[in-house]
Amino acid sequence: MQTTWIVAADEHRARIFEVEGKQSNFHEIEDFINPQARLSDRDINTDAKGRYFGRGQGAGDTSDPSVTAEQHAADLFSKSVGAYLDQARREHRYDKLRLIAFPKFLGALRKHLSKETQQLVEDEISKNISNFEPRQVEEYIRTKLH
Repeated sequence: MQTTWIVAADEHRARIFEVEGKQSNFHEIEDFINPQARLSDRDINTDAKGRYFGRGQGAGDTSDPSVTAEQHAADLFSKSVGAYLDQARREHRYDKLRLIAFPKFLGALRKHLSKETQQLVEDEISKNISNFEPRQVEEYIRTKLH
């Protein structure tokens, strides 16, 4: 019997549901929360990299101005979720993977999956259902993916 994992995620939360076969009920197996995503940019930056102002060409701010602290926190969260999915794949805990995530987070998560894990991705949907009740997630999956 095939085991499918469904990931419902955004930059604040990632939930993993498992279903075995086509007729089994869904059940939630993991719920990851990203506390950094709830912090303001100012709170996150209290632990930011220092600045260096020296002489000559290229001296100045050491942080990347094109990436906000919130974006960086979301990227770190997607990296940790991707690492979990990669580890679970190596442990043969699932056979197929379905990703349903907020569009920007879906791209970040995809970037952090190994090639082997990406090969197990059966479906990707750009939608945020991470705060749905488990029954609503199941209904959404059954109507949209079958």
